[in-house]
Parts: sequence; C-alpha cells; structure tokens
Amino acid sequence: MQNYLIEIFGSEIVAYILATVPVLAFIVVFVLFAVWLERKVSAHMQDRLGPMRVGWHGVLQTLADFLKLLQKEDIVASANDKALFNIAPYVVFVTTLITYTMLPFTSIFIGSNADVGIYFVLAFSGAVVAGILMAGWASNNKYSLYGSLRSAAQIVSYEIPTALVVLTMIMLYGTLSLGDITTAQTSQFWNWGIFGGPVLGIGKILLVPFMFVAFIILFISTLAESNRTPFDLPESESELVAGFNTEYSGIKFSMFFLSEFANMFLIGAILVIFFFGGYNSPFGYLGNLLGIEWLIPIEQLFWFLGKGMFFVFVDMWLRWTLPRVRVDQLMTICWKYLIPYAFFNLLIVGLILLI
Repeated sequence: MQNYLIEIFGSEIVAYILATVPVLAFIVVFVLFAVWLERKVSAHMQDRLGPMRVGWHGVLQTLADFLKLLQKEDIVASANDKALFNIAPYVVFVTTLITYTMLPFTSIFIGSNADVGIYFVLAFSGAVVAGILMAGWASNNKYSLYGSLRSAAQIVSYEIPTALVVLTMIMLYGTLSLGDITTAQTSQFWNWGIFGGPVLGIGKILLVPFMFVAFIILFISTLAESNRTPFDLPESESELVAGFNTEYSGIKFSMFFLSEFANMFLIGAILVIFFFGGYNSPFGYLGNLLGIEWLIPIEQLFWFLGKGMFFVFVDMWLRWTLPRVRVDQLMTICWKYLIPYAFFNLLIVGLILLI
C-alpha cells in the first residue's frame, strides 16, 4: 500500500504516516465495538441485559466511556518514576499498532508485505512486555510490580510454543511473508492451512491432524500472551486490583485496554492467516462472477474481518466460561504440555514434508 502512496505524494515519510491512519482508525473503532460486544456477550451468558441506556441496546455506551476517560485528570503520584510511568502506555500501544502493518487485510490493503512479516509480528508483540514492566516498576506499587513480573514470565514462556508452531507453518509455506502465506491458500477451503495448505497428494491428508494440533497450540499460546482469561494473571482483579495498570487513570489507562483488545484481533488474524485462508473466500468471489473487479477487495475485507471477529467472540466466550488458572498451572500448561507437543508436532510435520 505504501508504494501507491509514495507514487502519489512523492515522499516516503508522508506515505508511511498516511498508511498508519486507516489502521489506527480501525483499532479505535474495533476496540469501541469489542468492549460493547464483550459486555453484551457476558450479559447474555449470565441471563442479563448489559448496557441499554446510551444508544440502541447501549451501542454508544463505550463511546460515552471513552469520552469520559478523555476528560479525567491524569494523576501521577509523587513517588512514581515519572519518565517511565508516562512513556509505558505509549510503548505498549505503539508496539501493538506496529504489528498491524504486516496484516494482509486484502490483496491490496497491506501495510508492508515484508519477507520477514511473521518474524516482525512476533518481535514487536513480544516487546509489549517491556512497556508492561516499565508500568509496573514505575508505579511504585508492589501489586503493580507483581502484575508486571507475572506478565513478563507469562509472555516469555508462551512465546516458545508460539514460535515452534510458527516454524511449523514456515516449513509448510516456505515463506515468512503473511501476504505470501495468504496468497498460497488462494482456492477453496480445502487449500487452507488447516487442511495442509499448498501441499498436495497424500501429504495433505497426513498433515491434517497435525495442523489441527498446531492450531490448538497456537490458539492457547496466543490467548495466554494477550493476557486473556483463563490466563489473565497479570491483571488478576481479585488479587492485584487490576495489576500493572492500577496506578493509571484517564487516557493512559485506556491505552492499555486499547492494546489488549487490539491484541485480541491480532491473534485472531494470525490464526486466520495461517489456518483459515486469510482474506480468501471459501465460495469464490461475487466480483469475479459479476465481472466487477473493485468488489473483490471489499469481499476480501469482509471475509478477513469476519473470520477474525469469530475468534474475538471465542475469546470472549472463554472468558465467561472458564475459571482463571493458578500461576503454577499456567507454567505447567506451557512447559509440560504445549512446548513438548509443539516440538513433536514440528518434527512430524517436517518429516512428512521431507518424505
């Protein structure tokens, strides 16, 4: 996308700045909708209504809350490390925003189809922990520090099974580019990653169960990395009173939640790109049938957002279904189960591809 903008404006700096505008707008709109949706999902699962007063069925409630947060006083305690305290929310949010530049929303709208796409996403999504550690340390609050240290241990641990599954998918597709991975699945759903991706013949049949295993491991690992229930120990309300962001207020407080909800869609998008064809339609495109080329990117955007939102809904569903695990259980799941299974799965898939 930035190449088109460079041609129009003749400046790389202007092109890259403008390329971030639609992504930033999408994150803000998505988070406003996702917070409302989570309230509604939790309400209906608990046989209640949720927000109803502001807008139809409370659809504007999150916007009202956001406007309220903008007006709140920015409080910084005198004993805080002010420099780190102030910069931490921006580090957390910006590192999340940067990862979106690699997502192929359509065959046309992709910030950068870099050859190291998934490596770039893993690097910056893991860098979020630096901002969380800064927030916990600078808050001068032992509960905030506990929350940030939990987050560091959790994210670093679950990066390992995530990386092993990513290596599995890199072997399958032969590229790190998320755009190229999506293009390799261009066909009906039996050509998508969970059904063996671009592999043909008997190898495709043999790969199917191992692709399901890779999908389950990646889903659990990314759920833990994004601090979602049942792995939300860094902000465990009953123990840490919201954890690492306890001392924050106003817009800085909201930036942590912007990052958390943006991560929800990000992990859904990665699952969709690897296993469910990305922006590809399982039924073909209406634009091709009608001979309307400009309709195809719109259909691709619909499928990409629709698939991603499905996994966002599953995240919310799990939050109001499963109890929170203990710290020892959190580490046991990672080191005793996910890492060995992911490593074994990597070896088997590699052997099948080699044969």
